[in-house]
Amino acid sequence: MKWRDKMHQKKKQQDSIKKDNNHAKNVLSERLNENITFLMDVFEDCADIVFRPFSIGGEVAACLVFFENLVDTAKMDEHILAPLMRETKIRNDNTERLLLEVISVGNVEKADFLEDCIEWIINGYTLLLVNGMVKGYVFQLAKWETRAIEDPPAESVIRGPREGFIESIHVNTSLIRRKVKSPKLKMRKYVLGRYTHTQVVMAYIEDLVDVDLLDEVENRLKRIDIDGVIESGYLEDFIEDNTFSPFPQILHTERPDVAAASLLEGRVVLIVDGSPFVLILPITLFSFLQAPEDYYQRSIMSSLVRLLRDFFFGIALLLPSLYVAILTYHQEMVPTTLLLRFAGAREQLPFPALVEAVIMELTFEALREAGLRLPKQAGAAVSIVGALVVGEAAVSAGLVSSPMVMVVAITGIASFTIPRFSLAISLRMLRFPMIFLAGTLGLVGIMLGIIVIVVHLCGLRSFGVPYLSPLAPYKPHELKDTLIRAPWWSLRKRPHFTGRYNSTRTGNSKKTNSNNMRD
Repeated sequence: MKWRDKMHQKKKQQDSIKKDNNHAKNVLSERLNENITFLMDVFEDCADIVFRPFSIGGEVAACLVFFENLVDTAKMDEHILAPLMRETKIRNDNTERLLLEVISVGNVEKADFLEDCIEWIINGYTLLLVNGMVKGYVFQLAKWETRAIEDPPAESVIRGPREGFIESIHVNTSLIRRKVKSPKLKMRKYVLGRYTHTQVVMAYIEDLVDVDLLDEVENRLKRIDIDGVIESGYLEDFIEDNTFSPFPQILHTERPDVAAASLLEGRVVLIVDGSPFVLILPITLFSFLQAPEDYYQRSIMSSLVRLLRDFFFGIALLLPSLYVAILTYHQEMVPTTLLLRFAGAREQLPFPALVEAVIMELTFEALREAGLRLPKQAGAAVSIVGALVVGEAAVSAGLVSSPMVMVVAITGIASFTIPRFSLAISLRMLRFPMIFLAGTLGLVGIMLGIIVIVVHLCGLRSFGVPYLSPLAPYKPHELKDTLIRAPWWSLRKRPHFTGRYNSTRTGNSKKTNSNNMRD
């Protein structure tokens, strides 16, 4: 083992030396032609690359390198080309100072290595190379085609902001900055993907987040080694604690207000360029049962809606399996009149309740998936009309009973009450094993399935945070914002995740206002 460790350490040293040598070879040359030749070889067969040679003041040779479809050429002509070509006060000893004085671009970076120049160019920046200078200047004149900011359709609310994230990371970070106007809001940038070079921003509030959580998130991001990152779902697979769990451990959202509220609770937000969904972590199970609108309505209405949502969470998971178990093994639990109606409806059916439930659930899932994939104009009609037509046809053909159609319909409606689509998918996945347990073991099978799910949830973690927190482990002061939503003036404590944190969120303003009213 010692011999292997020594060989591994020696190989790392050789790779480091080799990397340093490569950097030494690829330092920008004083000769402009050598730099241009190197870049032309790198971008060979790239039809959209532009090399624009010109002279500064008619004396010093220079060249602009950029991708024509990623740069605002009008601004480049106005702020870089025209001022430099018209400049007459040029000397070899004042070229660098002249560049900074004449060019009217706010964001200017310097590049010392050709590798850095390549990275800047492929990210949509404009590179300026000047003969006799061993550094290049990079200007942010990117021109991205983006869609307008609009209300996210998957997270619509009756009361609340009507804006959502888009595919531009610059727009998304600005939307969060508009919500949290504090220098304590920090944003660290990472580049992932060997070919895509996708920018990923980790946002957090310095005084609220736990340092250990930041280190853990950063370590998981740095361990990612992949050809490309196209969407934030790529990161979710790499950084979540248990990939094979049916329950999501990272929350994704399109709403800037949800991301800002999570930051104020001490969470970390990951923003991925090219994706309108940002990732929020750590998270608990109850976060998936909370809608943004819960915090904008009066607390008593939000609490009632949350309790209704929790009830239908259980209905979406257990109703078909309970129906199968009771009709198959526990008929004595059903009132006689209702049992006779069920028996009459099932009298001519060729299948047992288990097969009947599986057929209807698979049909309903197929109709729901078809409604999602079809165009918007036809999708809603197919999912609704298709369910009615297929259900009625199945009952008329004697394949399923009308009570089973009603059970599946109620189950589908219950799954639609869950605010987060990722949790609703988990329930749709778990519903089938619960039906099979109910069809083979009855209520005992359902209890076994519930025990397995609860045990799994108790052992699940999201970046070290227990998935069932604050119920397990029990934290009574955090229950005010779990199953119910207490008034804002009583939510004085911030959720406690890991390590040290800033616990105070609000003062006791309710008591202060009451005293002022009495005075």
